[in-house]
Amino acid sequence: MSLRCGRIIYTNDLPVYAAFDRGVIEYPGTLHADVPAKLNAMLVGGELDLSPISAFAWAKHADELVLLPDLCIGARDEVVSVVLVSQTPPALLDGARIALTGESASGRNLLRVVLERRYGVLPKYEESADPLAAAHAGDAALLIGDSAIDALERFPREHVYDLGTLWHEWTGAQTVFAVWAARRDAYERDAEAIRECMHALTDAYTWSRSHMDAVIADAQRAHARRAGFYETYYGKLNFTFHSAAQRGLATYCRELAAIGAIDRVPSSLPEVIGVVSR
Repeated sequence: MSLRCGRIIYTNDLPVYAAFDRGVIEYPGTLHADVPAKLNAMLVGGELDLSPISAFAWAKHADELVLLPDLCIGARDEVVSVVLVSQTPPALLDGARIALTGESASGRNLLRVVLERRYGVLPKYEESADPLAAAHAGDAALLIGDSAIDALERFPREHVYDLGTLWHEWTGAQTVFAVWAARRDAYERDAEAIRECMHALTDAYTWSRSHMDAVIADAQRAHARRAGFYETYYGKLNFTFHSAAQRGLATYCRELAAIGAIDRVPSSLPEVIGVVSR
């Protein structure tokens, strides 16, 4: 069985997928690259069997999905690629309009958690096809991925608020923006195929950790940045679903439930079920 698998289209996924792009490791399935929100919909809708999925989308659909171990996309504190651009400090945004990107469910809901739970403010969230343009027009805006990185160079630093930093200052926890999950029916149909894909993903990440110069070269070709940027950026990200990341995900889920974004906290964090046992 060849699994239909997703991958995030941003440069932040390259430490996991560069080995496949370079032909160093063969991925035992098909890969579809897209923005996180589209991958969420495809996995939940049955168009993909396995994919990185927004932490929020996993929490909302946990009964339909098997949460896989070892890999995630998050940060210990500063994340760089998920930011709020605002001329007004977050604590003063009550009633203010905030343009939201439609590309990230986890980022949108993390913003809600930080503003509503940490600062006690309730803005007016408005989805925007171009939140970067909204930010240039003076509105507050949530940006993710390469657009968020662009914002660090285009706006005064005092107007760019890193959501990973705001979250970590408040909770002391790490952020987890995406996890890897499989559809439950796909796992029940062919657990071995799921296992092979996860082994390939973890092997690819292991390769990247010892070949970061190659990963950075690929990132520069995809989206050129100033010298030294990707070395610093990838050093801030966390791709290992270790105990600290699991605690961060659990904290995030509790806060999602507190604002009514999910009905209940998923019962298993994580649900390893022997997927990676060799």
